[in-house]
Amino acid sequence: MSQCMSSLNPPKTLINTKISIKNPSLPSIFTFKTKPRFQKLTTISASVISSQNQDQDQDHPPLSLDSLISSSRKDELFGSIKSSLSNCLSETNLHLTVPGLKSKTRGKVRDIYDSGDYLVLVTTDRQSAFDRILASIPFKGQVLNETSLWWFDKTRHITSNAVVSSPDKNVTIAKKCSVFPVEFVVRGYVTGSTDTSLWTIYKKGVRNYCGNVLSDGLVKSQKLPENILTPTTKAADHDVPVTPDEIVKRGLMTQADYDEASRKALSLFEYGQHIALEHGLILVDTKYEFGKANDGSVVLIDEVHTPDSSRYWIANSYDERFQNGLEPENVDKEFLRLWFKDHCNPYEDEVLPDAPADLVCELAWRYIFLYETITKSKFEMPLMEEPIHDRISQNVARALASLQ
Repeated sequence: MSQCMSSLNPPKTLINTKISIKNPSLPSIFTFKTKPRFQKLTTISASVISSQNQDQDQDHPPLSLDSLISSSRKDELFGSIKSSLSNCLSETNLHLTVPGLKSKTRGKVRDIYDSGDYLVLVTTDRQSAFDRILASIPFKGQVLNETSLWWFDKTRHITSNAVVSSPDKNVTIAKKCSVFPVEFVVRGYVTGSTDTSLWTIYKKGVRNYCGNVLSDGLVKSQKLPENILTPTTKAADHDVPVTPDEIVKRGLMTQADYDEASRKALSLFEYGQHIALEHGLILVDTKYEFGKANDGSVVLIDEVHTPDSSRYWIANSYDERFQNGLEPENVDKEFLRLWFKDHCNPYEDEVLPDAPADLVCELAWRYIFLYETITKSKFEMPLMEEPIHDRISQNVARALASLQ
């Protein structure tokens, strides 16, 4: 994971439309029943989402699942996504091309370079889950970097961050800080498919998770009575759930630092939920990372509310689908996780199958869709005439020279 980040990681009538996925290799990635089977072709019922606010900006119509599945915007971008499958930013080596970069640390998604006073964080197109790299997703790095920059700017009233500048679509330059070896995972719903997800551990009978007492009778996708914090230790191979008391006793953080970071995490999540709901989305869960700046302040680092670190559902259809025992309509990478769980053991198999190109392209579109939905801005496709690595090298070199 990253070492530090900087200030750059109502209409009431529902309209139902039947949409069939014609490609049999593409699973039903928009909707799942309680036991989804990807091999079967399914038909999806898409509803136009009603506005969450009566005074919603008329320039931005309510979010529609149909706009995710089939829209002119998707048609506009899908050709570029497909043509970029073989041109993803899967690896960088800026320490070989940019003067002054001393070392490289390869995270799951980000490549981190030490430039002395600053860190250079390059967000790649690598897709991780189950503590593995599953695929490379076109334009994903740019989406994550620009989404985080938007949220970093919007959350300054809650916490300061380490961002210095963003000289490239995939790059953030950050002030160095001491990183707490803890990920602050905040959850608002009972869901998930990984070993550390709330639904997975709840099914196993756990009723006290990371210091949170859970009542009996909860079901998947249910909203929790209140948002909870389930921290994990940051590890190279596998994150491990931990209680607040264990964090302090093991010396991972002081009590004061933990209290401040946890308050900020819960405030960030509540604010994120508010903004998401305004745009027709439910922010289901997410994770934050913090560090300590030279002045002793606790600052936000890494990424904020991206489709990589967060789970999003479409708000309008949630209640009805939950009442009918159906999975919420999701707009995140969960469908890719489920595909791998259905086709292999992603935790134990030494070699994983290749993700189908259709799924990779769909995920790239979803990342862009979420960026545009949340920020209300249009995603700018990068110019492809210049090799990506050359572009990043030149932009980073110029930025570091200006900071001298």
